Amino acid sequence: MFTRTGRATLLFMAFLSAPFIRAQQQETDEQALIEVKDGISISKDSLFLLNLRFRMQNRLGFTTVSGEDLSADIVDARVRRLRLRLDGFVLNRDLRYYIQLNFSRNDLDLESGTVAQPVRDAMVYYHFNRQVYIGFGQSKLPGNRQRVISSGNLQFADRSIANAAYTLDRDFGAFAYWTIPMATQQVQVKGAFTTGDGRGALPGTTGMAYTGRVEWLPLGVFTKQGDYSEGDLEFEPLPKLSVAATYSHNDRATRTGGQLGAELYSPRDINTFIADMMFKYKGWAMLGEFFDRTSETPITANAEGQTRAVNVGRALSTQVSKIFPSKYEFALRYSLLDTDAEAMGTTIDRIEEFLLGSTKYLNGHRIKLQLYVGYRWLERRMDLDAGGNAWTTLFQVEFGI
Repeated sequence: MFTRTGRATLLFMAFLSAPFIRAQQQETDEQALIEVKDGISISKDSLFLLNLRFRMQNRLGFTTVSGEDLSADIVDARVRRLRLRLDGFVLNRDLRYYIQLNFSRNDLDLESGTVAQPVRDAMVYYHFNRQVYIGFGQSKLPGNRQRVISSGNLQFADRSIANAAYTLDRDFGAFAYWTIPMATQQVQVKGAFTTGDGRGALPGTTGMAYTGRVEWLPLGVFTKQGDYSEGDLEFEPLPKLSVAATYSHNDRATRTGGQLGAELYSPRDINTFIADMMFKYKGWAMLGEFFDRTSETPITANAEGQTRAVNVGRALSTQVSKIFPSKYEFALRYSLLDTDAEAMGTTIDRIEEFLLGSTKYLNGHRIKLQLYVGYRWLERRMDLDAGGNAWTTLFQVEFGI
């Protein structure tokens, strides 16, 4: 039994400790919430959200010496991509951010002759509503569909040779997006006002790039934004179609591909037109793209007489695929690169490639096994003994969260 003095002492101690207990309880109630679903999400009330994801692509492949000689000429064994992605919001849900860092050698843009570029995306967005938002920073331009699709959501381990030649890629500047619902249809308008020099460019150039894109979805929206993911993994129950066009003018561009490529010896204006489409229905999918790039005077020269030219010409790529309930998918791709050799001062003006690919999806596009076999030929000559022709094959493991 407590004495009267003991009971009084306990009541006094409880009174003194009550604020501390309430503070502890309040701190517990406001602790950050961690969830593991599509990546790792850390949130605290409505003030902060961080989604953390990573992915890697490990591959092994080779290209033959020629169409007849099947010995390996090029062996491709490496970590093609290793990415870390962070996105979420701060202060309120309308103020969002997107950051993507890369760590593999191929991702660091070392071929341009500059320092390594580990930053791929660094964007701040403000959403006025569900239909309109703007962004500022470094990101992909609203160019051809296959380039804007994440490399983790591709059916083949590599994008097409058409994309490699004429894509717009990433740039720094201001971006705007507007979605216009129209009954059962939808129109999306996208625009960008950027430096035109690509990611990680140094200050000093005065030219700018102006890019606009319009997308029309006449049959309604795709399931889970499937118009920007290759293959019909959602098995669309009704036909879905997206048709789009992009135009970009790069004023006084400094690189052979606008935002990509080696440095030109003097600036050039570059105009790029792109048309593309995506169709999906009951496991079938089709993607098509057309490119046309021009420059009034593509060739540049230095004081020693060496030349570098803007990569001008036309290209197209199309691929069709079928995925089965077992999550096995087969895909075919045909690509044509028709460069303006005369304007560029080169000799080869036509490259074609045919690929047959297969994918086993273990966890959608996050974890999958990919294999393709293909044949590339020059100047309309498919003969196995024609110069420059070669076979190629590649196996890749995609793993991420």
